Amino acid sequence: MQRYFITENRKDSYQTIEIRLTGEQHHHMTRVMRMEVGKTVYLVFPDQKAIVAKLTKIESDFVSLLWVSDETSKKELPLEVTVASGLPKGDKLDYIIQKGTELGASFFIPFQASFSITKWDKKKSDKKITRLNKIAQEAAEQSHRTRIPGVTPIVSFKELVNLATSYDACIVAYEESAKKGEMTNFAKVVNKLRPNDRVLLVFGPEGGLSREEIDSLTEAGMITCSLGPRILRTETAPLYALAAISYHFELNK
Repeated sequence: MQRYFITENRKDSYQTIEIRLTGEQHHHMTRVMRMEVGKTVYLVFPDQKAIVAKLTKIESDFVSLLWVSDETSKKELPLEVTVASGLPKGDKLDYIIQKGTELGASFFIPFQASFSITKWDKKKSDKKITRLNKIAQEAAEQSHRTRIPGVTPIVSFKELVNLATSYDACIVAYEESAKKGEMTNFAKVVNKLRPNDRVLLVFGPEGGLSREEIDSLTEAGMITCSLGPRILRTETAPLYALAAISYHFELNK
């Protein structure tokens, strides 16, 4: 069943009133999906409440829907996970955001790292962030989430370091930790996390993070760790960490 995130706030009478959709959602329903009256879809309100709604009217510039039932199953991780990625080459950030959204990430923060080959100028940055937010929205719809992860404008490394105090835990994936055989830090941090905690996961670009960057991050209280004995690509490591957190909080019961 197709899922749509709507901007209209949920009213107390949402179960009895008509809900009208226009613009992109109207176009997608009528032109792309070619829906007919009687079709049911999921609608997600800004407060992350999702409902099943039935299409009752199709006009040239809007569609009308009525509530059928509330969605009761939980789709979100019980804690807030932010993925900070050093700018990678090509479309790897697209991939991280698409798959990271499917795995439950709440926010994505691209940052300029010492080894980042890619450089974003101000002129192109806004367009890139808009496109990345669109990727996150489409992935959230596909994976039946009740929130769209946010993608922030690119931050400097100094700004990233200053974010440490905003989180309950900060983990830095560091390949040198894997090479030295460190295998426990990630599990230790995850085991201490509790529902509603905020955790920041930091990943370097191709080439990883410099020694100076690691020193700055650890001085700010972040914990370096390996993600197993193998060296993971910059686009693989965030997905590994998110999958492990999902398993710990959602399946390991």
